[in-house]
Amino acid sequence: MLPKPIKDEYLRSTSVSAQTNVPVPMRDGTILRADVYRPAGAGRHPTLLQRIPYGKHSPRYRSMYLDPMRALDRGYAVVIQDVRGRHASDGEWYPYVNEARDGYDTIDWLASRAWSDGSVGMFGISYHGATQWLAATEAHPALKAIVPGVTADSYYDSWTYLGGVFQLFWIGGWSASFALDDFGARASAFPEALDTLRKWRRDPHAIANHLPLSDVPAFRQVAEYYYDWLDHPTYDDYWKAVSPREKFDKITVPALNQGGWYDGFIRATLRCCEGMRERGATELARTQQHLVVGPWLHQPLPEPSAGSGYFGPSASGAAIDWHGMQLAWFDRWLRDEDNGVDTDPSAYIFVMGANQWRKEEVWPPPDAETMTMFLRSGGRANTLNGDGCLSLDPPSAGEPPDHFLYNPANPVPTYGGAHLGGAPTVFEVGVQDQRAVEARGDVLVYTSDPLERDTEVTGHVALDLWAVTSASEADWTAKLVDVHPDSRALNVCDGILRASFRESLESPSPIQRGEAYLYHVDVGPTSMLFRKGHRIRLEVSSSNFPAYARCTGRPHHLSADMSPATHTVLHDAERQSALRLPVVRR
Repeated sequence: MLPKPIKDEYLRSTSVSAQTNVPVPMRDGTILRADVYRPAGAGRHPTLLQRIPYGKHSPRYRSMYLDPMRALDRGYAVVIQDVRGRHASDGEWYPYVNEARDGYDTIDWLASRAWSDGSVGMFGISYHGATQWLAATEAHPALKAIVPGVTADSYYDSWTYLGGVFQLFWIGGWSASFALDDFGARASAFPEALDTLRKWRRDPHAIANHLPLSDVPAFRQVAEYYYDWLDHPTYDDYWKAVSPREKFDKITVPALNQGGWYDGFIRATLRCCEGMRERGATELARTQQHLVVGPWLHQPLPEPSAGSGYFGPSASGAAIDWHGMQLAWFDRWLRDEDNGVDTDPSAYIFVMGANQWRKEEVWPPPDAETMTMFLRSGGRANTLNGDGCLSLDPPSAGEPPDHFLYNPANPVPTYGGAHLGGAPTVFEVGVQDQRAVEARGDVLVYTSDPLERDTEVTGHVALDLWAVTSASEADWTAKLVDVHPDSRALNVCDGILRASFRESLESPSPIQRGEAYLYHVDVGPTSMLFRKGHRIRLEVSSSNFPAYARCTGRPHHLSADMSPATHTVLHDAERQSALRLPVVRR
């Protein structure tokens, strides 16, 4: 979907009827409460719904995702609801499990209001995107379209875990925030637990360094779901029951998906679009999956920068009028306005490096060709001063491997990348210069020769890695880096894979010490133009902390073991480790 001309609603004069904490009954009798904004007077209006756990009273959640006044001037009613067990709504809070039914019941209630024309659309990002996809699985006929931003098709893969590795900093901090909210009147009964959580909020290092992860009594008292997530480290029935991807064949609505190259949910956002195109319940749902991806972090109205990377004024959500794009989407599907939305190219992506928006008929671009760059060295690829290289020529027989010592007591720090949040003094997110990380002896660095021409990488980046470990478990990390002529090394995308999850996220396969295995590491999706004279670099290691829980050689939440291990990366004629880059040549 492409940006649409701004309408003149800002010139209109609209009288507004507003009512806060309107009770909405669920099928089990629980009362959820919503704020209802609608044009005053008689008349029936399509309704835009946002269901959130963070408090509808907050200005951030009330206006930054979609300006209610602009929607009201366009003739919509806007409803913002606290989900079950949060803030003004009754019931017990447990993430995900009630959102499908409660979403259906809320839509049903809205469609029956005297001021409603019977058409409902949903909007919002992150968990608010989850409430959309889960409600859509119930297929209420009044739900006509959704706009899920920076969200996921699964709350296991790319949300709580990635590649089988627990997303420590984000999930720990998220759970702590909910737990502090939920203590309420019980705070006096659990003073030590409350003090612990407050310490974690003041000092992010505290939660990052806490071991074992299963020893968090405060979560036992008010956030039991944290332990449930640890107790389900594979993609099992617990996760499948709340994963939209398992019910794509029940979803009937068009979706305008929004993602960010430096957002922690980017993989899962793209899978929503791709999965619905393949398995949506109707032709409309399959053909009308649109995608907008910018160089963005996890933000409601994204800035034109991510970390230290600035992509020009056209890169912002305001510059493309993201709020207006959402309203145009709803105009088409809730009001049947012939505005060209359904005939637009389905993907609108930002190509970093070129710093330009580009329309694509579909994601990923079908004309991308795989460029294979082989990992090579003389056995000394450690640090950016080593002899590691990326080559178009495959390795020869007998080429020596690279070794490094993995020490979980001194893990490779997270610095930049596609993560949710981050914290000063702990790690920064987005684009960051990686040279300090690449100076470590436990980071293998493979760098290409200077490029002879501009090279655009657009699509899903992958690494085939042959590796050996002296431990019974290991993590493998990979990071794609753009090396500038002035030696700045700026991260593009990265990934992580736990060794036992190499074949399946559902059924892990143990590894044997000293045995070589082929690992397929998802390095992540991107759209980046590597300029002529730049070099392409790959970092390989075994930790990315505290974004991800460090591997202790045992189940991550049961052990505080800090035993080092020797890890080896192989790249010879028989075991060719290689970076796979989707290259677009136009």
